[in-house]
Amino acid sequence: MKHLHRSLGLSLTALFVVVGLGCCAKKPTPTPAPEVKAPKVEPTPVPEPVKTPPPFKPAETKPVTDIDASLDEINRKGYVKDVFFDFDDDAIRADMRDVLEGNAAWLKKYPTVKIRVEGHCDERGTAQYNMALGERRAAQVKNYLVRLGLEEGRIETVSFGKEKPFATGSNEEAWSQNRRGHFVVIAK
Repeated sequence: MKHLHRSLGLSLTALFVVVGLGCCAKKPTPTPAPEVKAPKVEPTPVPEPVKTPPPFKPAETKPVTDIDASLDEINRKGYVKDVFFDFDDDAIRADMRDVLEGNAAWLKKYPTVKIRVEGHCDERGTAQYNMALGERRAAQVKNYLVRLGLEEGRIETVSFGKEKPFATGSNEEAWSQNRRGHFVVIAK
């Protein structure tokens, strides 16, 4: 029995050794470290690109011209100037030729414009005589403009004689203003 005891003792010892070694041989299971949370970092917002407006472009408009206004406004602005005559005469005065050339240049710039040349006279003379003189004055102005290159069909004439004076008064100052070829734009 001793032998059994001993064998049993040895077996138990061997068992303890094996178990002990087995325990020692095993690596302990690591306990997970407490989870450390990194501080929450907000992403730096990327600024929106600055939207620069497109360069200013004015609205597309057609250029304003002398004839974009109403006929009344065109006539009020006086783009075509009156020409004046000597007493009892229908000849174009030398100092009025530049005025007519300026009128012709303006009219050539706007080929759709039509005008009326009104022949006027001062108060002296009979109504019939002045109507005829006013008619000759308007015709002289029209002929001069045609010689400068304007189409005859763009120009009409009329005589008012002494019936529509521009200036009132019975003196040379008033009379000289009333002896005229007056321009009226009638179509644009």
